[in-house]
Amino acid sequence: MSILGLKKKQPKTFKVKVSTMDAEMEFSCEVKWKGKDLFDLVCRTIGLRETWFFGLRYTVKDTYAWLKPDKRVLDQEVPKDSPITFHFLAKFFPEKVEDELVQEITQHLFFLQVKKQILDEEIFCSPEASVLLASYAVQAKYGDYDPNFHKPGFLAQDELLPKRVLMQYQMTPDMWEEKITAWYAEHRNITRDEAEMEYLKIAQDLEMYGVSYFSITQNKRDTELLLGVDAQGLHIYNPNNKLSPNKSFPWSGIRNISYSEKEFTIKPLDKKKEVFKFYSSQLRVNKLILQLCIGNHDLFMRRRKVDSIEVQQMKAQAKEEKARKKVERQILAREKQMREEAERAKEDMERRLFQLQDEARMANEALLRSEETADLLAEKAQIAEEEAKLLAHKAAEAEQERQRLEVTALKTKEEKRLMEQKMREAESLAVKLVEQSERRLKEADHLKQDLNEAKDAERKAKQKLLEITKSTYPVMFPDTTLDMGSMSVRMDFKDSDMKRLSMEIERERLEYMEKSKHLQDQLKELKSEIESLKLEEQQQAGLYSLRSLHIRMISEGSCDSQDWSNDSWKSKEQITY
Repeated sequence: MSILGLKKKQPKTFKVKVSTMDAEMEFSCEVKWKGKDLFDLVCRTIGLRETWFFGLRYTVKDTYAWLKPDKRVLDQEVPKDSPITFHFLAKFFPEKVEDELVQEITQHLFFLQVKKQILDEEIFCSPEASVLLASYAVQAKYGDYDPNFHKPGFLAQDELLPKRVLMQYQMTPDMWEEKITAWYAEHRNITRDEAEMEYLKIAQDLEMYGVSYFSITQNKRDTELLLGVDAQGLHIYNPNNKLSPNKSFPWSGIRNISYSEKEFTIKPLDKKKEVFKFYSSQLRVNKLILQLCIGNHDLFMRRRKVDSIEVQQMKAQAKEEKARKKVERQILAREKQMREEAERAKEDMERRLFQLQDEARMANEALLRSEETADLLAEKAQIAEEEAKLLAHKAAEAEQERQRLEVTALKTKEEKRLMEQKMREAESLAVKLVEQSERRLKEADHLKQDLNEAKDAERKAKQKLLEITKSTYPVMFPDTTLDMGSMSVRMDFKDSDMKRLSMEIERERLEYMEKSKHLQDQLKELKSEIESLKLEEQQQAGLYSLRSLHIRMISEGSCDSQDWSNDSWKSKEQITY
């Protein structure tokens, strides 16, 4: 009994860690649990009902294996670690994802697994298709593109393209992001589930999608080949070309698959065709190949039959769920639209409010300016009224001045006429005086000539008398002296008369010359007075016309009173002075 008591008690449970594509879970399992018990627990936990596509995979040495559902977990070649690690992955792939994948969780798990295989280059994808797939992955993660929110660089931390594609072209991450964003912007209004489905619909057309590859030989000495197992059938590839198979065996054309130790045999449905045999060196790999062949063939046959009640219910529920979500999306879209419209209306109202506030402020400022302008206009009106009164007074003064100027002009004209008449009389008098002077000069010249002739005759007569006297009566007449004296007296008298006459003529001539000169001076003075009167008359006429124009402009109201009150009277003073 003591020995039995020392035995170590066996645990009744063991720890398991299951990793899906987006989560990790830990479970405490009973020792007696089979693989199906653990698998069902995981499916219930994540809410998965399309269980036939998935399995629990674990690593064994340098390969992997799938947990068998009908065998106890601890009896299989699972790792002895604690907790035991399993990966919940898709084991079989649908032919048409849109028709076969019903649940959203199923679509999401397939999307994550296929995306990882493409990024890890387990599935070859061209650069163009890689960019398009990346754009759908971004739509599934971030939703609709919003340039205000999705700024350049928002994809810097996301792994979206295979490294092979990145290395193939000399493009910067920003350039790749720009290309992806250009496609991403076109996926507006696509939900996450729809984006993931579009991703899978593109991926299922890739050559390596859903294919599991294994190294084989056609016989024990031949070079290595690759066996590909997928939803369509079996394919034989060259090791350096996984895209184009050399030979294919569709499930519809295979009658039987069997293996004995390392040898596989594929029997075609057509008995006339040759049986294909190949070899695999590892027993564990052979078992895995057989599992995949059986599972894919069963799904292939299942797709050709009517859906089971469970699947029909799932599809109906999925359809109802999609319809319900569509209605919800429409309601959300409507609410979002209404919210956006409300926000836009709010922004418009706020903008309108700011605009009205600005307009009110501007109106207040305009009101203040208008009040200031009104005060200024009132002041100007008062000034204008005073100026109008002043102008009216000045107009009256101008009218009086005009009348005075008219009278002055009339007087000036009369004076001018009288002066012209006096000038004409003076000119005629001057002409007469000139003519008289010339006549007197001529008369004086004649008198001087007669006087000179008389003097010459007198001199000649005296000389002859003297000669006669001396020669005829020198002795006979002693009293001749007295007679000569009386004669000389007579001659002297005649001489004195001539001199006196000459002096009188000369004096009259001088007096006439002085009168003539005085008359000419008076005539010049009269001409200068006439010229000054003419100049004054012109100035008076210009001033009269200027004041007449001013009076007319005042009467018409087209003259600035302030300018006329300053400049016009300055002009008057300048003209007057």
